[in-house]
Amino acid sequence: MQIYSIITGSGKYIPDIVVKNEEFFNHHFINENGVTLSKPVPDVVNKFQEITDIKERRYLSPEYNTSDMAFFAAEKAIESARIDPETLDYIIVAHNFGDILHNNIKSDMVPTLASRVKHLLKIANPNCVAYDLPFGCPGWVQGVIQANYYIKSGDAKTILVIGSENLSRIADPHDVDSMIYSDGAGAVILQAKESNSPVGVLCHKTRTDTLNEAHFLKMDISYNPDFGNDSLFMKMNGRKLYEYALNTVPSLIKETIEKSGVPLLDIKKVLIHQANAKMDEAIIQRTFKLFEVELADSSQIMPMTISKLGNNSVATVPILYDKIMKGELDGHEIKSGDHLVFASVGAGMNVNAFVYLVP
Repeated sequence: MQIYSIITGSGKYIPDIVVKNEEFFNHHFINENGVTLSKPVPDVVNKFQEITDIKERRYLSPEYNTSDMAFFAAEKAIESARIDPETLDYIIVAHNFGDILHNNIKSDMVPTLASRVKHLLKIANPNCVAYDLPFGCPGWVQGVIQANYYIKSGDAKTILVIGSENLSRIADPHDVDSMIYSDGAGAVILQAKESNSPVGVLCHKTRTDTLNEAHFLKMDISYNPDFGNDSLFMKMNGRKLYEYALNTVPSLIKETIEKSGVPLLDIKKVLIHQANAKMDEAIIQRTFKLFEVELADSSQIMPMTISKLGNNSVATVPILYDKIMKGELDGHEIKSGDHLVFASVGAGMNVNAFVYLVP
């Protein structure tokens, strides 16, 4: 008998505030050189939608913060798994900016968000270790990978892994890329399972590229020279990011699938970070080409939520998983015996993936 890590419950928190693309029509967009965009703003917004497929996104209400979303998602995951929170061995919270007040965009990470979540869950057990994992958008996937190590080593039996992010509050309102960002949280409970045959997390792979790629995503001041203060916002080099993703993610997914020993055509779903629909489509098509397999229609194997939820960083993959598990994504289901690939790419630059066999 060997020990494997299986997901026994999941949960999510999707904020109530819906922001449609039309709400950006009155924005004053400026490029990185401080020059106002020459095209009419509605044309810019419509082109943005064509490329990303984002039609609307969710913003967090002023009274809540990133740690609150993490707590809400955690409660649902704990309820779904039917466990006593006091039995948790670890709480891992993936995020990148900590808590950010709606009227003060400075990051607050002390205490850690994981400690805040543990406090909100009213867990007294001191052996429940709570820590944060800042790893760019792939943070939640990496959290599952770390949790799998703890479980397989015998160090833990039950772990809560959360991805929570509040991007709307660190988005430069004068940057077109601000339309990509959204808020949300997703969580899963991973538990140890003894089995004679492989189940749960089968294998994983991660890479970090920093020689030339470290600053494709970075923090910088507003593109508006008259913004009024030196607040830092998230900035991205979209072209470089797109090229990096296409050059690294397909090959890493291929290596991970090959490492698992699972035939490509046995993979039922690829749950990939919801960053940009055009980019994700290119990634899945290139992945299949690396296997010398033609993929005519990616819609069944690669479910998407970005059109309605935007890009909420570490939360995109666990939210996607939970929506499918709860029957909330039309045309998609996950059944026992299905092989899944979870994958992400983001700041660092980091790329990761794991193959999962549904028990």
